Amino acid sequence: MFQAKLKSETLKSVVDVVSTLIDEAKFKIDANGLSLKAVDPAHVAMIDLHIDKAAFEQFSANDTELGLDLDKLRDVLRLSKSGDIIEMRQDEERNRLVITVGNVTRRMNLVSTDGMADPKVPNLTLAAKISVAIEELQRGIKAAESISDHISLNANPEGFEMISEGDTDMVSLKLPKDLLVSLDCKDAIRSLFPMDYFSNMIRAIPIGTVLVINLGNDLPVRLDFEIAGGKGKVKYLLAPRIEND
Repeated sequence: MFQAKLKSETLKSVVDVVSTLIDEAKFKIDANGLSLKAVDPAHVAMIDLHIDKAAFEQFSANDTELGLDLDKLRDVLRLSKSGDIIEMRQDEERNRLVITVGNVTRRMNLVSTDGMADPKVPNLTLAAKISVAIEELQRGIKAAESISDHISLNANPEGFEMISEGDTDMVSLKLPKDLLVSLDCKDAIRSLFPMDYFSNMIRAIPIGTVLVINLGNDLPVRLDFEIAGGKGKVKYLLAPRIEND
């Protein structure tokens, strides 16, 4: 059983960050809130999300799973405006989710979760930790994503740099330590990542967010951030692109 009310902005932030990687999602729900762990179809990236029940205007649930088509949720969100309250109710008898926005009610069939895996989040030791305003990275990505199909993330004790280098052009976003929220890095760190995945992740993160980049040499990058006014936590993990010698 699941029944809740939440602001449209909260649901939009959840849909945005999850649909970056997958089209259908298995949400696990209990008395404390909802969570999701999923990998993209190519097994290049992963998301680990938890939304506390305090992020909802009203929340009542027993242990359950909901398989949801994220495109259908987007259709519902198009009916709402900022500040609207969205009501959600699980119809267990008909295996549906009933969503109400204002005077409009949509009943959508739930997706089977039988084939959806429960991936384990790898325990990584990453040497650098960079906290930065998301607007800085979104500006850099906008300039860099047409240059190359990969992006280099670099950190050292003096700051952080993001480099996209193609056959003829190069774009660099260089943020010295005093322009970062915080920096914990003792040695030079560098890893290369697929541009399409990284740019989609960065663009999905809400404006005003402080992003924590956990980086190692030729290791997956972990992006940690909060949504829903700090009542939701998200981790993205992205596998590195290993350069050929």
